[in-house]
Amino acid sequence: MTITHRAFFGDREREFLLSDPMIAELERQIGTGIGTLFARLTRSDFRLNDLTEIIRLGLIGAGTDPQEAFRLVETYARNRPISEVLPVALDVITARWMGTDEVQKDD
Repeated sequence: MTITHRAFFGDREREFLLSDPMIAELERQIGTGIGTLFARLTRSDFRLNDLTEIIRLGLIGAGTDPQEAFRLVETYARNRPISEVLPVALDVITARWMGTDEVQKDD
């Protein structure tokens, strides 16, 4: 069981991890706790910024440089259909919430 999620985002497969420090930053940025945020997403009661921050901080938590994470979100998550962005954000937060059986691949 892992709390890391791997998904295609932008131009290739990437890892996402909402580590404890990234959850603290997410809660600060969003202004609510992780439990409330998870509940909001699962009932489709979210803000667009919720989605982009989950993705950005998930990238950083998995080791992406913060500037690169910002660039990726600006390029591949902002001004895109929500139907493309929501599944990524939901999978990232769900991996932290419930864990995942995903097999980690070596690049």
